[in-house]
Amino acid sequence: MTKILVTGANGQLGQSIRSVYSEYNNFEIVFTDVEELDICNLQQLIEFTKKTNIDYLINCAAYTAVDKAEHEQVMARKLNADAVKNIGIAANENNFKVIHVSTDYVFDGKTYKPYPENALAVPESFYGQTKLLGEKYLMETQPESIIIRTAWLYSEFGNNFVKTMIKLGVEKDELGIVADQVGSPTYAVDLANAILTIISKVQNDTKAFIPGIYHYSNEGVCSWYDFTIRIHQTMRISCKIVPIESKDYPTAAPRPFYSVLNKGKIKTNYKLNIPHWGASLEKCLTILKENPLTNR
Repeated sequence: MTKILVTGANGQLGQSIRSVYSEYNNFEIVFTDVEELDICNLQQLIEFTKKTNIDYLINCAAYTAVDKAEHEQVMARKLNADAVKNIGIAANENNFKVIHVSTDYVFDGKTYKPYPENALAVPESFYGQTKLLGEKYLMETQPESIIIRTAWLYSEFGNNFVKTMIKLGVEKDELGIVADQVGSPTYAVDLANAILTIISKVQNDTKAFIPGIYHYSNEGVCSWYDFTIRIHQTMRISCKIVPIESKDYPTAAPRPFYSVLNKGKIKTNYKLNIPHWGASLEKCLTILKENPLTNR
């Protein structure tokens, strides 16, 4: 039986892992959030992981309020960087593997070719800077770890762009949506399955655990405007969507204009079949149609 600890279990990815893990054989998963385990407390983390005797830690915990991070820098750095260093130290102490989730915001978005893992990371937001620092700390403390960068995460759980667009579309007659930022939406359930698939492959062959940085998002590319159009079409929302430029919607933290991730490495190493964002969005919206109160 492979024992896994999930941190940040109340977030989108943590809840998505909880929703699918029963489909995998021989997994025992301990789900924790800050109430059960404070990963910012190194001693508590070392003691908890020793007591639970885990084989893997999937770190879904993060400070993800991108704009607030510009002002709440101490908290953002504490959770996105210092806590990740703690995880690496605890992994060395108690001999478990780490799968850590990072972000496309480590890139400045000024190129127009999908970013490979070894592309120069130049984050423009403080959030992106703390996430990149977390990657660096983990590779220094426990280089036998896997880091998965993802982008535009959404799900039926918690607060996210998809659910916000549904809510605003129902409430308003017209919405201006940014059309000059391009990326690939990621259904958190697909990412959850990818992570658990990696671990299940390693169950059968320990050499299959190949440390390093990987990229994962759904296939395909769109703008936030395109994404919103598809959401409203599927949900039959009649709100008028107007394309706008980023300069017309200023934010505290700069966003990458282009953050498409090259996923060749994770597909090659783990033989993953990654769905197109449109197909996965349909799945998510079907669930929300059937249960519109899901984790609101």
